[in-house]
Amino acid sequence: MTTLSDQLDPPPSDVDVPPPRARSVPVWLAIVAASVPMFMATLDNLVMTSALPVIRADLDASVGQLQWFMNAYTLAFATLMLSLSTLGDRLGRRRVFLWGIAVFTAASIASALSTTPAMLIAARAIQGIGAAAIMPLSLTLLAGAVPAARRAVAIGVWGGVSGLGVALGPVVGGAVVDGVSWQAVFWLNVPVAALAVPLVLYALRESTGVRQPLDPAGVLLAGGAVFLGVWAIVHGNDDGWTSASVSGVLAASVVLLIAFLGREMRTAHPVMPLRLFRSREFALANVIGLTFTLGMMGAVFLLSQYLQIVSGYSPFAAGLRTLPWTAAPMIVAPVAGLLAPRVGLRALLVTGLVLQGISLVWMAGLIEPGVAYSSLVPAFVMAGVGMGLTFAPNATAVLAGMREADHATASSINATLREIGVALGIAVLTAVFLGAGGSLTPTGYTDALAPALYVGAGFVAVAVVAAALMPPRRESAEPDQPSVTTVPSASGRVIDHSVTD
Repeated sequence: MTTLSDQLDPPPSDVDVPPPRARSVPVWLAIVAASVPMFMATLDNLVMTSALPVIRADLDASVGQLQWFMNAYTLAFATLMLSLSTLGDRLGRRRVFLWGIAVFTAASIASALSTTPAMLIAARAIQGIGAAAIMPLSLTLLAGAVPAARRAVAIGVWGGVSGLGVALGPVVGGAVVDGVSWQAVFWLNVPVAALAVPLVLYALRESTGVRQPLDPAGVLLAGGAVFLGVWAIVHGNDDGWTSASVSGVLAASVVLLIAFLGREMRTAHPVMPLRLFRSREFALANVIGLTFTLGMMGAVFLLSQYLQIVSGYSPFAAGLRTLPWTAAPMIVAPVAGLLAPRVGLRALLVTGLVLQGISLVWMAGLIEPGVAYSSLVPAFVMAGVGMGLTFAPNATAVLAGMREADHATASSINATLREIGVALGIAVLTAVFLGAGGSLTPTGYTDALAPALYVGAGFVAVAVVAAALMPPRRESAEPDQPSVTTVPSASGRVIDHSVTD
């Protein structure tokens, strides 16, 4: 689930000195070259949700394995995004971007050829590695290829394409599964990549940034802590929450997390600088990002299967019926961005999160055997509107108390925590579902879904409290001042692009 402010831009000319271009590239072509790979990666965030029941039947997968089909991708993406951004600064952003496309495509082929759940989980993890290189560098390269006067428009189009990929994931996945097979969901990425590579080579120039040391130990400690924590949650119901395996893995997760925090306080080049959390806005924005994605995306995972298993819709029909939820943020988020200077971030965040929490409680009360889809639509719309009111203001709050030199790192930390929230949400809400006696059958799904949705609403309530603690809104700039577009770079440097009306 990545937003515009999570992405990166080349640093100023004293650091980033690309070779002169021998040709002029049309702006529209640069936008297409940067957006096509990014669309492919964002689409795969939710493209599997409509295919999960079919994959479960074909591969004889368990509920836990269904979670790992999603979480393997999300965790790899979240863990490596910051490091691969830094690697792009060192080795060349276009080069690492192309490596990301190649890895993503090869893993897509491996996913399509998978014949066991373990093979598919491994392939999805490698897909996440490719996505971690694609997502943070796509806008970096676009901004370097577009003249400053047209950069704001290009960034806006890029952001719309990103939102479109998330919204269309369940629909495209459902259509492909219905029309061809679940394997075609992954084969679809191959022609897209074949189109993207020559476009990138032609339209996007190579650039580098500040050569910062990597923090592989920090990446391993953080990734290990999150992986072990999710593993323990996934296996808690089957193995027993007090069993030696689950309790031991949870303890190991805590130990790794403490070791990670200790390292980040000591090392000169941390992957997640803890000093940034001294900013009240930044700390609260990250609490919001983690908890609201935990509650909402866990609910999306369960409800997308509910529409097929209980309501009996085909994968495509189920995907279409998620659009009131998944597509609404595309419409509402730009409006929220316009309203933020007038009403303030806190008001928008509290309103959006309250709408999301109410929507989950509403759905939990409605869910029963034979409930009509039309009864769920208002709650779906409320959830989508609430998410739209949350995305842009929360991204703005992340940067509100930051120095410009820290914008890129701050945005990437927020994106990483949101992706971790997605993985934890799927694991936690599914654990509640299974603990309440749920099963992937029409008769065993409904009663257990409501407790899971209530737990999701509880996590969103935590986000509401964090939003209420946000500082009061700051006064907007004077009307006669030019608007400024600040886009962070992978190396932590920022360019301010002043754009007059």
